[in-house]
Amino acid sequence: MSGKDFRSGFVSIVGRPNVGKSTLLNRILNEKVAIVSSKPQTTRNRIVGIKHLKDAQIIFLDTPGIHKPKFAMNKRMVKIAMETLEDGDLILFMVEATSPPGIGDRFILEEMKRAEKPVFLLINKVDLVKKEMILPLIDEYSRLMDFKEIVPVSALKGDNAEHLVETMVKYLPVGESFYPDDMVTDQTLRFMAAEIIREKIFKKTREEIPYSVAVLIEEFLEKNEKGLTRIKAVIIVEKDSQKGIIIGKSGEMLKAIGTEARQDLEDLIESKVFLELWVKVKKDWRQDENILS
Repeated sequence: MSGKDFRSGFVSIVGRPNVGKSTLLNRILNEKVAIVSSKPQTTRNRIVGIKHLKDAQIIFLDTPGIHKPKFAMNKRMVKIAMETLEDGDLILFMVEATSPPGIGDRFILEEMKRAEKPVFLLINKVDLVKKEMILPLIDEYSRLMDFKEIVPVSALKGDNAEHLVETMVKYLPVGESFYPDDMVTDQTLRFMAAEIIREKIFKKTREEIPYSVAVLIEEFLEKNEKGLTRIKAVIIVEKDSQKGIIIGKSGEMLKAIGTEARQDLEDLIESKVFLELWVKVKKDWRQDENILS
């Protein structure tokens, strides 16, 4: 789609871990393109989401939360997020209404100033605080940076999401669309399958387990003549004890993870899915550059 008044551009969503970046993206697109959990550092890659409007196309770049990295994997995650600052025509800096600016927020603010791009401040989770708490927070952030727009939102409930989209369009360059009208993400089905399985592990396990897990799709055979898609995935953990937790007593945990993942995959692929899960131990994989690549 194009025209003299048509606008299109890239919007980077950045912030600390667990501020609601992926939840907001899914809400705006009305599609689940990014996995979400209540645990920080769920997003590990840059996720592209595409919003199609009558007069615009917005390409969102959802990024891993910016944090102090302990492992080679986390260093990569932060590097991805920092590079995305340069790629956007507009930056959405997301913070929580429930807490004042911290060290992590101030670090991101300094990096955004260097990027010299228009920045919106999004104050998320406004549904969790009293309205009179938001103005002092806006005032505090406004003293740290000159934001083009400040938008209080609730990514979970959708409050102000429509207004945010309309406002963003005004800041995008005039130009033709980058993606076809029926495309909402550039992720492959293999990648999304791995992410869905990882999301279920995040949901079902606790403490360190989710952060020690990677999912590799070893086989992805699309619909056969019976309309069945076969997926074989390997869940990688760092310790034997973690393998035991993922499998669970009599294999119950692995079965529960597989059942929930299969249901989501069938909705995504729109076919019956045969999902086979295996668990392997690879010691210290988060520091192994080959596995990370």
